[in-house]
Amino acid sequence: MFVPLVALGLLQAAPSVARASDTDDIRQLRDQIQALEEKLKVIERKQEIRDEAAATTAKSTPKVTADEKGLNVSSADGSTTLHLGALVQFDSREFFGDGGGVLNNSFLLRRARLISDGTIGKYTSYLFVPEFGNGSGGTATTVAILDAAVTVAPTTAVQFKFGKFKSPLGLEELQGDPNTNFVERTFVSSLLPNRDVGAVVTGSLFGGALSYTAGLLNGIADSTTASGNSDFDNDRDVDARLWAQPFVADKDSPLWGIGFGVGGSAGREKGTSAVTAGYKTDGQQTFFKYGSSVYADGEVWRITPQASYYYGPLGALAEYVVSAVNVRPSAPTATTALPKTQLENKAWEITGSYVLTGEDASYSGVAPREPFNWANGTWGALQLVGRLEDVRIDPKAFPTFAAFATNANEARAWGAGFNWYLSRAVRLSQDFLQTRFSTNGRLPTTQILLHNETALITRVQLSF
Repeated sequence: MFVPLVALGLLQAAPSVARASDTDDIRQLRDQIQALEEKLKVIERKQEIRDEAAATTAKSTPKVTADEKGLNVSSADGSTTLHLGALVQFDSREFFGDGGGVLNNSFLLRRARLISDGTIGKYTSYLFVPEFGNGSGGTATTVAILDAAVTVAPTTAVQFKFGKFKSPLGLEELQGDPNTNFVERTFVSSLLPNRDVGAVVTGSLFGGALSYTAGLLNGIADSTTASGNSDFDNDRDVDARLWAQPFVADKDSPLWGIGFGVGGSAGREKGTSAVTAGYKTDGQQTFFKYGSSVYADGEVWRITPQASYYYGPLGALAEYVVSAVNVRPSAPTATTALPKTQLENKAWEITGSYVLTGEDASYSGVAPREPFNWANGTWGALQLVGRLEDVRIDPKAFPTFAAFATNANEARAWGAGFNWYLSRAVRLSQDFLQTRFSTNGRLPTTQILLHNETALITRVQLSF
């Protein structure tokens, strides 16, 4: 009897014991959950602190990239940027049938430049380019500052540019040195100034359909770059240019790539420095040069209508120029002043190009879809180019201002070549060029005029 009673008592007590045990387990679980929640809050706060620190660091850490476009550094907010690049052009010149010529067959470091440009704040940009190669305009050892300019741009419609930069006149002359179709520019660019010192206002209107530039510059002779940071006289030139692209907003139109405009300058210049140092061929041989005593004295002006067209792989560029200068045979003195004569030299050119590999042709060069890679079987971009050009010297230049025996009164040239863009940064060019001269029916005494010029120019270019 005792055993059954004990068993019955245990059975009755079991639910109470079980309930007490369950309550303890639940309490422990709740304590554990609460502890975990506290730990999670601590972890989340630590992560928030780390994120805040990372965001703060990101706001103050500059961004640095290096690729085929150069070294680029920008502030965290992008308001201040710095680009460091370079342009190196290594040429080979071969002349045929020139009887020894003025220039020998040679290798040449045509251009060697360090490029620095960027922005400071929202409205200000800058460009600084020194030249260490032959392109400085002097000997191969001459170092010159080609560009040193600051631009303040409150809007795209009104921008102010100060310093040393390209004169805003010619279409081909304004094209970047790495992007020209041929390794050397045409006679049209020879009759225009290159880089001058001054101030201009420029801008783009109607969504890019019309752009303009106008300003005051010191004024320099044809085919020259300002050699210093000051002027050689007290006069200034007014330079202006209008450029229209009426279909620029219609990307799908075959007329999208049409552009046309006109550039011009007017001023007064005095001195021998205002007279061109000479006009040169594609092989950089001088075929016309005024006498050393010829003195500019009075009005100078230039006018250059221009046009271009790009459609897919096809590109074309045409330009005409008249360059006028008033000159005396020698500098006037207190007692003698020989009469002035206005000379008007004229040139034109037509250049065409076609990208065989199908990439788009453009004013700023060709960007290959795929860079050259032997292993992958990609070849970059291949472009064929051709051009015709002519320059005529004012007949009044002879013989008072230029000798018959050493100067041509006209030069006619044609050229054909190809450009191989291995990448955006590397380009190989091969140009075959012929120039023929007229010499007023007189027998010339210089090698270049006696034999004309036939040249094969090869270039290896690095630009970034």
